[in-house]
Amino acid sequence: MATGEAAADAAPRPYNAAADLVERNLVAGRADKLAYIDDHGRYTYGELDAAVRRAAALWRRLGVAREQRVLLAMHDSFALPVMFLGAIRAGVVPVLANTLLTADDYRYLLDDSRARVAIVSAPLAANFAGAQAAVPELVRLIVAGGDDDELGGLLAQAEGDDTVAATCSDEACFWLYSSGSTGRPKGTVHVHASLALTAELYAHPVLGIRADDVLFSAAKLFFAYGLGNALSFPLSVGATTVLMAERPTPEAVFARLVEHRPTLFFGVPTLYAGLLAHPGLPPADALSLRLCTSAGEALPADLGTRWRAHFGIDILDGIGSTEMLHIFLSNRLGDVRYGTTGRAVAGYELRIVDDDDQPVAPGEIGELHVAGPTAAAHYWNKRAQSRATFAGRWTRTGDKYRQDDDGYYVYCGRSDDMLKVGGIYVSPTEVEAALIAHEAVLEAAVVGQRDAAGLVKPRAFVVLKAGHQGDDALAEALKRHVKDRLAPYKYPRWIDFIEMLPKTATGKIQRYRLREADHC
Repeated sequence: MATGEAAADAAPRPYNAAADLVERNLVAGRADKLAYIDDHGRYTYGELDAAVRRAAALWRRLGVAREQRVLLAMHDSFALPVMFLGAIRAGVVPVLANTLLTADDYRYLLDDSRARVAIVSAPLAANFAGAQAAVPELVRLIVAGGDDDELGGLLAQAEGDDTVAATCSDEACFWLYSSGSTGRPKGTVHVHASLALTAELYAHPVLGIRADDVLFSAAKLFFAYGLGNALSFPLSVGATTVLMAERPTPEAVFARLVEHRPTLFFGVPTLYAGLLAHPGLPPADALSLRLCTSAGEALPADLGTRWRAHFGIDILDGIGSTEMLHIFLSNRLGDVRYGTTGRAVAGYELRIVDDDDQPVAPGEIGELHVAGPTAAAHYWNKRAQSRATFAGRWTRTGDKYRQDDDGYYVYCGRSDDMLKVGGIYVSPTEVEAALIAHEAVLEAAVVGQRDAAGLVKPRAFVVLKAGHQGDDALAEALKRHVKDRLAPYKYPRWIDFIEMLPKTATGKIQRYRLREADHC
């Protein structure tokens, strides 16, 4: 497969990403090799191939036509890559949904994507109650797992065959939803060629991934980061992947690291901080790690050096995005510079520009733009936002960077008001709206605040209505109030009660006056 700009300019060719990633392992004689380990069992590449064929047949039997969308809101288990790859094999477009959302969020995703079928893990089913009645395009809701396991029954009845949709490399393959600074999430449309390209450009040269590797990603499959870590990367070489349905608590992560002895671990800074601080941190010789990566938010230098001191291996900090599908800027083995995000991954071009899209002087801060063959095609039904983000061959990241004297890229924050919390975008305006819905709150402003580990979390400044007293009890009540209305990771970790918010002459909140000093 061509890489870099040549791939972007090449004419579309017949290509189906699911057929390629699965069947290359059968051609290589890996039918009996272990592909996945989940909370329920172990599955070979031969079993993966058979299951994906049944899944493709099931999508056709459900009446989903080529190019129509289906929503997958599923916890990480063998069934998720099976249904995802089965949809792609059938020419159906799977939409991966965050499993931490609210019922209102899911209603929006269903309505926006016009998904014909939704498959949801049993613990999430309550959030989809009434969805079929509210979303005309949704004709079937299928529950996976649980006591009934409707999906398991349907797959058992399906008969797989050799049929592969005659898709092409530039055809819409799957969607991920990307948050923005304003408005609802954006359906980010990726093409068939991109899945394997992320493996060829990053996993092979940067990670040196091998067939004898065992991979474990704390980042879930619905993230662009997790999708590469736990699907396209291992399938590209025939490695083994450990999947975990539950939340990545330190206890759960340690259990998998010790039991399954993965060689590659993929985390985010918030998790690495929690692991290092946990009293159950295992000794280095209890694990088999040869390499770790971090993405989603900038890795504080202290976390990297402490991890290396304890385990004797580095964390390769990098940055990717939903729009670019995986990491395009990264540290490398033998070239780790903690406190920086490293250098451009081969096959991608980077530039740092000012507000007029002109290159900044060396060492100055500007917005990072990236060009490369894995960029998304567009945002679904959002023409203006597509044009603003995908500017010709360049993709605007919204991240502020500078280059140090040695050419390493140093993260300097966001160009908008968005926050990265545990690797997930959080919109301050959304949290503010939830706070204002409380009967005691008159106004609220939310900014990013660094915790003791140097990681960004939401901090709220609240103006109360007359007659209400700002104290610890009310602060805790407001935190619970936000958790009840939004995904739990969005709640403010600190709440400050103030008399008045700083504003411009036209009444706009001046969040910059509430933020801490620029850390770059």
